[in-house]
Amino acid sequence: MSLSYVLIQTLNGVQYGFLLFLVASGLTLVFGIMGVINLAHGAFYMVGAYLAWWFAAWTGSFSLALLIALPITVLLGLAVERFGIRFLYERDHLHQVLFTYGLILILNELQRVLFGNDVHGIQTPPLLAGAVPIGEVQTYPVYRLFISVACVAVAGALYLVIQRTRLGMVIRAGSTHREMVSALGFDIGRLFMVVFGMGVALAAFAGMIAAPVSTVYPGMGDHILIISFVVVVIGGIGSIKGAFVGAMLVGIADTYGRVLLPAGAGVVVYAVMALVLLWRPQGLFGRTT
Repeated sequence: MSLSYVLIQTLNGVQYGFLLFLVASGLTLVFGIMGVINLAHGAFYMVGAYLAWWFAAWTGSFSLALLIALPITVLLGLAVERFGIRFLYERDHLHQVLFTYGLILILNELQRVLFGNDVHGIQTPPLLAGAVPIGEVQTYPVYRLFISVACVAVAGALYLVIQRTRLGMVIRAGSTHREMVSALGFDIGRLFMVVFGMGVALAAFAGMIAAPVSTVYPGMGDHILIISFVVVVIGGIGSIKGAFVGAMLVGIADTYGRVLLPAGAGVVVYAVMALVLLWRPQGLFGRTT
C-alpha cells in the first residue's frame, strides 16, 4: 500500500467525516436543545439532494441551484416545526418518533410522485471538475476537496453562531433553562423554530453538496440517518464538538474498513461505536448524569 494511496483514502475518510458532521450536527442540535428525536432528518438530506438535482437541471448551474434550494429547505424546516413539531414538546419521545417517522413516509412518497424512482446524477461544476496530482500516478478530485472546505466553512460559521453571538447565547441558555429564558422576554417558540430550521438546512445542504459524488436516488436519506445516529451516540448526545469528533472517527473507520476488510466493512463502524460506549457510555463528550 503506497503512501499516496494511504493519503487518498485518508482524504476520502475526512471528506466523508465532514459530510457526516453536517448531518449529525443538525441532528444533535435539535435533540440537545429542543429535546426532539427527529427521525425525518435523513429525509431532509434526501430533499436537499433532489432539489439540487432538479434546480441544476432547470437552471443549468449547480451553484445557482444551491442558492435557490437552500432557502426552500429552511422554509420547509420552519413550516414543519410551526405546524407539527411545536405540538410535541410536552409529549414523550414516542409521539415525536411516530410523527417524524410519518414525515419520512410522506417525504419519500412525495419524492416518488414528483421525481419517480430513477437514479439521477448531477454533473460536477466545470470549475471543480479537475483533479489534484498525488504522487506520480494517482490524482484526487477537486470537488471532493471542495466538499471538505465547504463543510469546514459551515462548521466554523455554526461554531461562531452558537458560541459568539447573542442568538447562540440564548440558544444555549434555552437548552437548559427554558422557563428562565422565557421569563427574560425571549420567545422560546420562535427560538426553537430557528433551531429546527437550522438543523434541517444543515442536513439538506449536506445532501446538496454530496449529490454530484453520490448520485440522487429514492430513500437515500435512510442510510445517512442511521450513520448520523451512530455519530451522535459516539460523540455524545447534544454535543456539537462530539458530533465533529464522532464524524471523523466514523468517516475514517468506514473508509479504511471498506479498503482493509471489504467483507466486514458494514460492521467496522458499529464496532467503533460499541468500543466507545464500553469506555464512555454517555459518549465522548456527552453529559454525565
